[in-house]
Amino acid sequence: MEPEPLFELVQAESGSLSFADMAAMPLDELVAPDWAMALAGVEGELRAVLSFLAGEIAAGHPVLPAPSNVLRAFRQPLANVRVLIVGQDPYPTPGHAVGLAFSVDGRTRPIPRSLANIYKELESDLGLPARVHGDLGAWSDQGVLLLNRVLSVREGAAGSHRGKGWETITTAAVSAVAHRRGADGRRLPLVAVLWGKDAEGMRPLLDETPVVASAHPSPLSASRGFFGSRPFSRVNSLLREQGDGEVDWELPVL
Repeated sequence: MEPEPLFELVQAESGSLSFADMAAMPLDELVAPDWAMALAGVEGELRAVLSFLAGEIAAGHPVLPAPSNVLRAFRQPLANVRVLIVGQDPYPTPGHAVGLAFSVDGRTRPIPRSLANIYKELESDLGLPARVHGDLGAWSDQGVLLLNRVLSVREGAAGSHRGKGWETITTAAVSAVAHRRGADGRRLPLVAVLWGKDAEGMRPLLDETPVVASAHPSPLSASRGFFGSRPFSRVNSLLREQGDGEVDWELPVL
């Protein structure tokens, strides 16, 4: 069976999409159709957050990532998710945030230090070479949901959009991923990767989902349990146990 195609925002290519536009758009034009069904219960909260972001822009506060990318994690069909990696909030540096946790635009140099530490552990774990770019889109294409707990940030102000409503939406998203069932009623294959205390707070939502947990890869904590945790080989082992193959963690050369 062919995988479902990546859902794309039609207006994103034009670069004209605004947060105010998004707040008025039907939910199934903002996210993949099965995500629209899963998030229907928090649609009001999502529209409120998008209106808040429109207000930030109107007040002269740049917001990251761009409107066309703020819901990027939900463009891949919910049905295709095999691995959930939970981040905190987007990088506050202009040009870095692209709507996928830990990922940056492929042209960004140097890459953020947390991502550099992820690459170090990837090389130690699987022997895969570190890349000079930070585009993790190839992981997303294989069903790795790179989901930040908070999906936006004011430029230059890390954590500035916490407590503005995103947590309700991402809580619903994680719960939806963890509670998917196939036609036979069995839980669909999934492994959750929880790096750090913020991500660990999502564990109660995960039901019976196998979890790979460790310290966060940031420079402040990577040496306290992230390095040596071998998350990538552990994820693949848990996927194989569920009969779902492996993720090819090697990123392409750009």
